[in-house]
Amino acid sequence: MPTRNITIIGSLNTDLITRTSRVPAAGETLITSSYDTGCGGKGANQAVACARLSREKGSEVKEAGCTINMIGAVGDDMFGRDLINGLVSNGIDVDGVRVKDGEKSGVAVIIVEEESGENRILMSPNANYALRPSDFKSLPDPLPDLIILQLEIPLITVLHILKLAREKNVEVLLNPAPAVKLPQEAYSAVNHLIVNETEASIITSTTGQNNSWALWGEHIQRLIDLGVRHVLVTLGAEGVIYLDTGIQRVLQAPGEKVTVIDSTGAGDTFVGAYAGMLAKSGRGSRDFTCMMELVDFANRAAAKTVQKGGVQSAIPWRNEVSLENTLAFAGSGISFDEWKKGVDPAFKK
Repeated sequence: MPTRNITIIGSLNTDLITRTSRVPAAGETLITSSYDTGCGGKGANQAVACARLSREKGSEVKEAGCTINMIGAVGDDMFGRDLINGLVSNGIDVDGVRVKDGEKSGVAVIIVEEESGENRILMSPNANYALRPSDFKSLPDPLPDLIILQLEIPLITVLHILKLAREKNVEVLLNPAPAVKLPQEAYSAVNHLIVNETEASIITSTTGQNNSWALWGEHIQRLIDLGVRHVLVTLGAEGVIYLDTGIQRVLQAPGEKVTVIDSTGAGDTFVGAYAGMLAKSGRGSRDFTCMMELVDFANRAAAKTVQKGGVQSAIPWRNEVSLENTLAFAGSGISFDEWKKGVDPAFKK
């Protein structure tokens, strides 16, 4: 099998993580239970997830079957140096990470509620927003097999990269987070769209509706109408809805029931796990069963992540994700027409 090239273009941040019993009210001061720093940023997190979930812990990078390349920007400061070193330690190529003079590296302030494991994040982009369209006169040579994008770098830069990818017919996975509404033409370059329920609501202008994304409704049709072939809506503990709009088939894969310590980074782990398996599978050899196996693996990887504190440090290696009792997805799923009539798309053992 040829080595696949995955290129992640996105953010690198230092995470400042505080754990607390609850979020303080306005004007209130609380004593927290712990504070940590770590490497993060959605782009870097997804790169680490791709790298770790492509090979076993302790194995050589050449055994992964994938080369992982990170393109982004950091400041000329201690945070920036640590961010680059963190990527290198996971076997990621950092030749595309620019060090921007006069800029501070990106920082994310993360508050984790201990009882629920839910998080709240304030992100200061800093050097990430110095990544401009002029930095991308063309795509990397040789062309990547898969490009992964998020929205923690300037939107104008993301749209420019999508245009280049469309012109070169390069496969693209987009995780539009933090979510903003994109122009319709942007989706013509996207092959895989991964969103949580909040992001799905924002990009389809259905914010405020009480409809569940696990049920059929106008909001689901708006998501399908974006024109992306493979659409995944992550539902947290409830799993993920997978839509293949090409063959108009849908399935809800269940989530793993685990004790949540910290949900930070779970979505990035899902993206990286899915992307690594996607690249290895080969663009022309994926049927519905193959895609559901990828989704199942990504679900399991994300479930491992939430059982630990931290972000990149919590991302598992491939051999740490159980493949036993993999769901028998062959022949599973229902048609969009059945879904519209109220048939439950959830997988049943």
